[in-house]
Amino acid sequence: MSAASVLYDAPGPRARMRYRVYSVITVIIAVAVLWFVYKGFADKDQFTAEKWKPFTEPDIWNTYLLKGLRGTLEAAFLSIVLAMVFGMIFGVLRLSDHRVVRWVAGFVVEIARAIPVLVLMIFLYYLFGQQQIFPSEQLALGAVVTALTIYNASVIAEIVRSGIRALPKGQAEAAVALGMRKTQVMVSILLPQAITAMLPALISQMVVALKDSALGYQITYLEVVRSGTQLGAAERNPIPSLIVIAAIMITLNYLLTVVATRVEKWLRTRKRGSRAVVSAGTVTAPPGMDVVLPTQSTK
Repeated sequence: MSAASVLYDAPGPRARMRYRVYSVITVIIAVAVLWFVYKGFADKDQFTAEKWKPFTEPDIWNTYLLKGLRGTLEAAFLSIVLAMVFGMIFGVLRLSDHRVVRWVAGFVVEIARAIPVLVLMIFLYYLFGQQQIFPSEQLALGAVVTALTIYNASVIAEIVRSGIRALPKGQAEAAVALGMRKTQVMVSILLPQAITAMLPALISQMVVALKDSALGYQITYLEVVRSGTQLGAAERNPIPSLIVIAAIMITLNYLLTVVATRVEKWLRTRKRGSRAVVSAGTVTAPPGMDVVLPTQSTK
């Protein structure tokens, strides 16, 4: 008996033939839909060389696309960094031994997760405008970054909480038995291991933050989607402009994923290739007990 058949019934000849037929039909339908869309745009002259010519001119890129790209990267970078910081803080607070702290952190996280990002962005835009919290030229950026930070930090907080809880409890218990304080246990033992395990989920959330920066279009923030629509209206080529914007966003998300994945591999390799050594100054022995610390291997 094969390992695959233990988990599910292996398909027979008729089932395999049926799956092949379904696959062929699905491919044919997908190709037909793509051809229908392409034909509709082609009939409206959206794929002629004249419509794509503006993208070969440096002035078009400097006037529209590069400004929007800078706005997207600025909002995404600030929101990702701030969301990581606040997400880590609230994720740890949700594991606090103090019930009030744990409940307050949980309430804030659940409320932040429940509010749609676009609604929060519009609300903050008008709130910041009325209270004059940001200068007028930075108002849209402040609303976009704040909204993305609030939402993504709440999601990251849940990722951190679940990642720490997934670790074996014996490690924390052994550290406490050696006299380490709870803060030392969290910072020196639990978080480094949890972050490595949480990296795939954190990478996905970074991609979400980058894509959601396009919602700033609704509050007049100049990002790559808004600049693309402005270019399409000016040059009367909305479809080619949106296709170029889609290619730019796909490239940005791919590069972010590649960088984060390499960081993850580097952390995992470093973790396997090194041994954790606890310094003598961080461990205090309980009364009447001696602490024997491991020594670094010289191999």
